[in-house]
Amino acid sequence: MPTIVHEFDWPDRVVVGTVGLPGSRTFYLQVRSGTRIVSIALEKQQSALLGEKIDEILDQLITLEGNPFSIPTTTPIELVDNDPLEQPVAEEFRTGAMSLGWDPSTVQVVIEAYPITDDDEELLDPAEVAEMLLVRMPVGTARAFAKRTREVVGAGRPMCPLCGYPVDADGHTCTLPEA
Repeated sequence: MPTIVHEFDWPDRVVVGTVGLPGSRTFYLQVRSGTRIVSIALEKQQSALLGEKIDEILDQLITLEGNPFSIPTTTPIELVDNDPLEQPVAEEFRTGAMSLGWDPSTVQVVIEAYPITDDDEELLDPAEVAEMLLVRMPVGTARAFAKRTREVVGAGRPMCPLCGYPVDADGHTCTLPEA
């Protein structure tokens, strides 16, 4: 079976956003190029780790002598994207395995995402993949993506100062640890 590859080499927009209220949000990685939009569902932890690892890659590249790839140390203001996800959000697949890389020939961060499988414990065999998302984004866009992702992940339910568990909008029963 041929693999369906949703490939974006220089996307117009690439963001993580959510649908739903804190506590029951669904996270999406949404990519747009022209009128073509692809949205894939992510877990909150996947979103957080993706933003964190992109920043780590960029921070490591800055330390190369002379910063040969012109990696920005902060998010370029013109690339800040606080707009909501583009509607309607049509989920292509729920993400299982992901990989993150660097392409020095195009100076882009590369994200690969694969659908969740019945047995996500097994190593992914590329010959058996039916669908995937492949996104290549320039360094400024990647820095803006990481910043927005941290903000979206952090915008969930507030934490209880006593027990450390999330406080739901409809209340919270605090369970303090036994002394």
